[in-house]
Amino acid sequence: MRNILLVLGLSIILLLTACSTKSVTTAAKVDYDMDKLREIYLAGGCFWGVEAYMERIPGVYEVTSGYANGDTENPTYEEVIYDDTGHAETVHVIYDSSKVDLTTLLVYYFKVIDPTSINKQGNDRGSQYRTGIYYTDEEDLKTIQAVMSEEQKKYDKTIVVEVLPLDNYALAEDYHQDYLIKNPNGYCHIDLSIADEPIIDPKNYVKPDDETLKKTLTDIQYEVTQNNNTERAFSNTYWDTYDRGIYVDVVTLHEDSSYNMVRIEVRSRSGDSHLGHVFDDGPKDLGGKRYCINSASIKFIPYDEMSAEGYDYIKYCK
Repeated sequence: MRNILLVLGLSIILLLTACSTKSVTTAAKVDYDMDKLREIYLAGGCFWGVEAYMERIPGVYEVTSGYANGDTENPTYEEVIYDDTGHAETVHVIYDSSKVDLTTLLVYYFKVIDPTSINKQGNDRGSQYRTGIYYTDEEDLKTIQAVMSEEQKKYDKTIVVEVLPLDNYALAEDYHQDYLIKNPNGYCHIDLSIADEPIIDPKNYVKPDDETLKKTLTDIQYEVTQNNNTERAFSNTYWDTYDRGIYVDVVTLHEDSSYNMVRIEVRSRSGDSHLGHVFDDGPKDLGGKRYCINSASIKFIPYDEMSAEGYDYIKYCK
């Protein structure tokens, strides 16, 4: 468990400062352990979007596009599209296993595919756009099956993602590599911003009983988080904090009709603690939301202390 007001069941809400999304230039800035590089091959529709999406994920070293698990060797794009070679558009993901594990990568993968759709993702149809997970290490199969089993619980239909050892893989032509960087307005069936959302396991943030909370929290922390009270404006810990770092918690939103008004309450996902409210009168150029979050319900972790606090896995912006 991470040392961050664990009694509130906290994890990540926000990276402060301009911490840009990962791009192909990020790899040169990250200290990868070359001895711990591993690989997995993922098919999820048009490989332009899947490649751009996977390379944003912290811990991913390199992603390239290609064709996998067809009937012929070294097919061209035209052959895959028109000659029924049986290949799937597939990305080769090389990742640093000391920074991100296969389970996390697969959870990210399932966030952007329809795993119950056969030979169709986004606007693309055909067997070359099927979903698939292709492995080169037999030990990875257990992890793949475990993730598939968890994902199946989310669907009434059967998941149809193909899971097979890699076969007949060929690197795609140069113009397909980094396609969306070369063509920023090119077609993409994936919301790339999903890669910027950390994967959080709620089991890591178990809320203690009320007696423990009262012993651990200050009076104001307890009143805010457990009794839905509110701090006075401009008189709390973080109201004028602008340092680089993170505030910790993952939130859920709930309608609040108390005090003869309708507001959206913000609560922590695991600890179910009251954090504050969100309004729709914020700056339009920043999304239009204004979060009024109580300092007593969160903790600020400076960027340089994130590793010591257990958040090295999201400390990927340099």
